[in-house]
Amino acid sequence: MTGHPREGEEAPLSYTISKGPELSDPVDPNSAPTGNTIFVLNEVHQGPAGVPEHWRQAIESWEDPPAFMAWSRRNTVSTLHDGVVVQSLW
Repeated sequence: MTGHPREGEEAPLSYTISKGPELSDPVDPNSAPTGNTIFVLNEVHQGPAGVPEHWRQAIESWEDPPAFMAWSRRNTVSTLHDGVVVQSLW
């Protein structure tokens, strides 16, 4: 994240990674865990140009894309590359 612009359409507004147990009923927080772990990376940019810029930088400068891609093929991965924030607390 150190190479991302701080202003303009490509600038990240927020970046979080969260981790927790997968539940047998995803809408019941009291349901039994499945034994799997869920990771959520959420990155919001000022504008739509931020996502392709993020991937461009990752391809050019990240040392572990092959390891990450191999890991993602062994797990269930969902990606939303072009989503729009429809509600936020602030």
